Amino acid sequence: MQASEASDHARQFGELFPAVYLRFHRRDGKQRQLPGASRAVLHHLTLTGPLTIGELAKHLSRAQSVVSEIVQHLESDQLLERMRDPEDKRRTLVWLSDRGLAVLEREREVLSGELLTRAMTRMKPADRLALLRGMHALLAAERAKPNRKPSP
Repeated sequence: MQASEASDHARQFGELFPAVYLRFHRRDGKQRQLPGASRAVLHHLTLTGPLTIGELAKHLSRAQSVVSEIVQHLESDQLLERMRDPEDKRRTLVWLSDRGLAVLEREREVLSGELLTRAMTRMKPADRLALLRGMHALLAAERAKPNRKPSP
C-alpha cells in the first residue's frame, strides 16, 4: 500500500471514529459513582491482590484510620470482603467481592454493550469478523512500530 493510500485510509478512519464513539458510548446517565478514595482502594487491590488494612494504608500513603473507614464503607456497600489470610490465620485481609469486581469492570466500559450488540446483530457475520480483524490489525500495527533512531 502506498503512503498516500494509507494516509487517506487513516483520514477516513479518523473521520468515522467520532461518529462511532458518539453513537455507541455508554448512555446510562449519572449513576452513583465511587468517591476517588474508594475507587483508589478498589483499583489498588486489583493490582496487588488481598492486603491487610495496614498494608493498604502504607501502599496508599494514607493514615490507617482513614483507610479503615474507607474499607468499612466499601464493605457495607458489599464491594469488599474481609477474609482470613490462608498463610497466617491471625491476619485479616480485604479483597474485592464479586460485586466490587463487577463495579470496576462496569466503570472501565466506554462503549455500550447493548448498543454494539444491537448493531452487530444487523451486520453480516463476515462484516463483524472483518471489523474485529481490522481493529486487531490496527492495534498490532501500532505495537509493532519500528524503533526510531533519535535525531542528531
